[in-house]
This record gives sequence, C-alpha cells and structure tokens, in this order.
Amino acid sequence: MSTADLVERVRGRLATSGTAITRAEVARAVREESGIAGHDDILVATDLMTREFVGAGPLEPLLRAPGTTDVLVTAPDEVWCDGAGGLRRTDITFADEDSVRRLAQRLALSCGRRLDDAQPFVDAWLPGRVRLHAVLPPIAADGTCISLRVLRPAGHDLDSLRALGTFDDTVHHTLRAIVEARLAFVITGGTGAGKTSLLNALLGEVSARERIVCVEDAGELAPNHPQFVRLIARPPNVEGAGEVTLADLVRQALRMRPDRLVVGEVRGSEVCDWLNASNTGHDGGAGTVHANSPAEVPARMEALAALGGLPRAAVHSQLSAAFHVVLHMCRDRDGARRLTDVGVFDRHGDTVRVVHDRTRLKALLAERGVAAPW
Repeated sequence: MSTADLVERVRGRLATSGTAITRAEVARAVREESGIAGHDDILVATDLMTREFVGAGPLEPLLRAPGTTDVLVTAPDEVWCDGAGGLRRTDITFADEDSVRRLAQRLALSCGRRLDDAQPFVDAWLPGRVRLHAVLPPIAADGTCISLRVLRPAGHDLDSLRALGTFDDTVHHTLRAIVEARLAFVITGGTGAGKTSLLNALLGEVSARERIVCVEDAGELAPNHPQFVRLIARPPNVEGAGEVTLADLVRQALRMRPDRLVVGEVRGSEVCDWLNASNTGHDGGAGTVHANSPAEVPARMEALAALGGLPRAAVHSQLSAAFHVVLHMCRDRDGARRLTDVGVFDRHGDTVRVVHDRTRLKALLAERGVAAPW
C-alpha cells in the first residue's frame, strides 16, 4: 500500500469516526489501516493525518509561537504570519487547495458552525482565544482563505507601556489624570494598533473602590483590579439559536451596579445601548472603536448608531453628553504601537467634533478637581 492510499483510508476512517480526534486516535487509525505498509509509510501517514486533523493542523506551531497576532492563508503555498516584527511569509505550505479547504471546514465545525457551498464564509471563535474567519471559492476567487487572529490577554500597565515608548512622560501623567477625574474616553485606531492594551492599562488605574463591568466579544481584558466583572458575548449555534449580543450584555451590565461601564470593542448597533447607558449617571466609561483618526469618531459613531435606528441628532447629543476624551493609537511599520493623539469632544450646535485643545482638557479635569499635569 502506498503512502497516498494509506492517507486516504485513514482520512476516511477519521472523518466518520464520530470521536474526538487526538494524536493518539490518529496513530491508532493508521495502525489499523496500515496492513503491510512499511514503517516509514506509517510514520509519514501519522504525521500527515495529525497535521490535518489535530488543532489547527500545520498552522498550529505559528499560533503557539510567542508574539504571533495573525496567521493568514491566501493559497496552499502562501501562509503569512504577523507579529512584533510585522507581516512575513512563512515556509509552511499545504499539499493543495483541497487541504486548505478541509482545514477551514474542520475548524468551522469545531466552533459549531457550517462552512460549505451554501454558507461559503464563517466568522467564529476557536477554543484557545483564536478568532477564525474563512472564505471558500468562488467567493474567494483564488482559493480558500483562512484568517486566524490570536487574542492574548492584555497584560501591560501604564508604566510598562511608557517603558515601551507608547507615549511620553507628559501623556503618561495625563492618562492617569483622565482616569482619576472619571472622564469617559474612547480609544480609537486600526486592527492591531494596541487599543485593547491601552484600555487594559487604563482600567488598572481605576480606584479599587470602584466596580468595573466590562462587555466583550472575547475575554481580552484582564486589568489588575479587584472589582473587574467581565461579560462575554456568544454567537449563535449551528441551528442559529442561542446568540447573546453585545447589546444584550450592555443592558445586563446596567443591572450589575457598575461604577464604570466598559465595552471592549464597539462595532455595531450596540453603540445605541452604550450611549444610552453612558448617559444614565455612569461616569468614567470607556471602550474602543475602529477609526482612522480622532476626527472620524463622530461620523463612525453616527454610522454604527444608524444600524440601531438612532438618528444623527440623537447620536451627537448623546455623544457630547456621555464622552469627553478620544485616545488614538497607531501601529508603525516596524510593529511598534504608539498613542499619537489625545483629543476632546466639542459640540457646536447639533454637531460634535473632536479637537486637539489642551485648554479644554485642562478645564474638564479642573471641573472634577484634578490638576492638569502640564
């Protein structure tokens, strides 16, 4: 029996086994299907089948590597990895397009989701804090695409971020003053810019006498704080039932006596519930939003709120009443993450804009009895 024949027979057995597939289970299936195959063929088949059926297959070493943030498959011979050193092409390859497709479908199934011709894309969470996105042909014109985002607990505090060069001493003291004054803030930036790390560090500065209730898609935040309560959203199961949205959790969080309400990342209609909640006496709230610059935040909020049916005038009115400061993070080409802008919300008529006005920020701090550090 050739190695190729042995691999196909083992693949068929494992695909219909109905049991959890581990390395031991793969080895057992290879032994039972090997017949008179040579030892070398058995070893090769065991290795191939383990890579295909266990964990993330050949991508598993990349996901486990320290510092990895993203693993991207764009073709059988194009596997990319992103991390501290920036995006780089790896030497990992798949045998063919079918191998990539099988891995994508298996990963989707492990999340309780389907991925096939009728449902050619999936966005789900894998065990171990990895976000899966996959698209099948013909939607992905050049072949199956897999994107895996590794979510690591944000463990930095303000001191360590300062040591990394994320901001200078003046901004360091300004951030502490913002938290002490209970000014509500929004952290903006692109994917991987360091928004969550900064939010985690700022929450660690909150007084131990205050209770923080945080709503997230995934458990990224873990500040050093004794009163930190985390609620995690849940996607629908394969039947489309059981979903718990961020909007649901914002409403639940209000019943949990929060001193500060935090939304890990605002990306949809939950912004309406967040704005409403932030206008009910909960000072010092916070969250992150994808935006290219602080100036774009009002328009971004307006667009997200439109998904929930909130009119423009109401968005701007609630935004100006609920939030004070915008902190913008950027990622340099060398992978370094930096806080590049500190802006304040400013209302003119029925329009809110974000301005760089240190005098206004100083006044906001003074209103709450905190001296500006400049």
